[in-house]
Amino acid sequence: MRITRRLLWALVASYALLAPALAAQQPTAPVPAPTPPPVVPGAATPVSALPAGAAPTGQCDLLLTPNTDSTHFTSAKLPSGEYNNFVGGGITGHCPVQQITLIADSAEWFGDLHMWHLVGHVHYTEPRLTMDSDVATYYLIDEHLLAEGNVHTLLPSGTTLVGPRVEYYRAAPKIRAVAHMVAPGRPTINVIEKDSLGKQSEPTVVVANTVVMDGDSLVFASQNVVITRTDVIATGDTATMNSQTQFARLMKSPKIVSRGKKQFILYGEVIDLFGQNHALQRVLSKGKAKSISDSATMTADTIDFRMDAGLMQRAYAWGKSRAHATNPVYDVLSDSIDLRMPGQRTREIRAIRKAYAQSIPDTAKLHTKEKDWMRGDTITAHFDSVQVAGDTSSQPQMRQLIAQGSAQSFYQLAAKDSGVVGPAINYVKGRDISIAFANRVVQTVDIVDKAEGVYLEPQVPGRSDTLTTRKQSGQSTRRPSRRP
Repeated sequence: MRITRRLLWALVASYALLAPALAAQQPTAPVPAPTPPPVVPGAATPVSALPAGAAPTGQCDLLLTPNTDSTHFTSAKLPSGEYNNFVGGGITGHCPVQQITLIADSAEWFGDLHMWHLVGHVHYTEPRLTMDSDVATYYLIDEHLLAEGNVHTLLPSGTTLVGPRVEYYRAAPKIRAVAHMVAPGRPTINVIEKDSLGKQSEPTVVVANTVVMDGDSLVFASQNVVITRTDVIATGDTATMNSQTQFARLMKSPKIVSRGKKQFILYGEVIDLFGQNHALQRVLSKGKAKSISDSATMTADTIDFRMDAGLMQRAYAWGKSRAHATNPVYDVLSDSIDLRMPGQRTREIRAIRKAYAQSIPDTAKLHTKEKDWMRGDTITAHFDSVQVAGDTSSQPQMRQLIAQGSAQSFYQLAAKDSGVVGPAINYVKGRDISIAFANRVVQTVDIVDKAEGVYLEPQVPGRSDTLTTRKQSGQSTRRPSRRP
């Protein structure tokens, strides 16, 4: 944007259009023959229309025109040779080539600073955006517009930004290739996305102390960030979003809360969100990750969720600190965990490397405080995927537990003699162990290769012997070890 002596004379010419209304107040003087006036600023200029949403290029040569009969103009020449110009009563400015329009109640031009200051009902439009504010300052040297007071910005996509202050750096040759916007003062952004058919999605609302936008799709937010989607609410101290790639990242104490029928909460040091077709597909938490849902609580260095229809379908957990999955029924610990949960209902848990699992026996049938447990190189737990009629528990029942590689198992059974207190105990070892359950009670135990173990019945009242033992393989009768 350039202001020259030509513009000064153009302003004078524009003001001359109002001269008849003031002539009666001036002394009569000889009037020289009229000469052709300079081109009136704002007159129609043949330019090619820019594509919708295209960022205007080139520096603007602002031409001002009065927009009311009361528009008035004064000018003062500075020692530098530049001018300070003051226009009141309503003005309109045009940059014809860039199709930019500036409207305000009044304007001040400071020649030495190459700056326009606009006051009152400021309205800025260009093919890429529309911005309204109480006041605005346009810095010509770096094509920089500062809008203050009740700022409302609208992009062609329908995305809006509302806040107390916005700094807009327009794309211009040899200055910047991409438009840049900074909004402090905790603005609110409604991000509108459209699919390939032009269908508009539900808005993603971003609120933060400071928001920075690069181009039309990249958003950076800092301090007390809240991102609200139809499927999740994400919070953190810092966030970045890219609507083109449908990617978002939250940092510094991030948290994700789902908004579906079955909620989950996810924590971590860094959380990434991946979308497709404007629906959340994947959530990745890295660093002290923790997830809480009605199916399980998981902790690990890294947790990776796969989503569909707003529900978790699968979860992976791994890291040096080991992965841990627990709920009121079971507890699994290993180097990594693969949790399959279609419709966010647990169907299968696979624990890999140095796996350990424990579960609570049915205390209504067994009088014990001990937990059943199993260990192996790999442990796989299978659950009933369909909720049984009449079962009001939110947790599916385990139907099979398999340990593979150096397997060990400790589980409790109802004693043969119903008159005794306490359960019978079975401890077995083998290469592989498979335990089948029905209504949380052990039904069968299968051991593959190198099978050995011990079975212990509780004390029978009135008998001198304290235990009835039976070797299962003719090996050691030592007491079973508990959790390592």
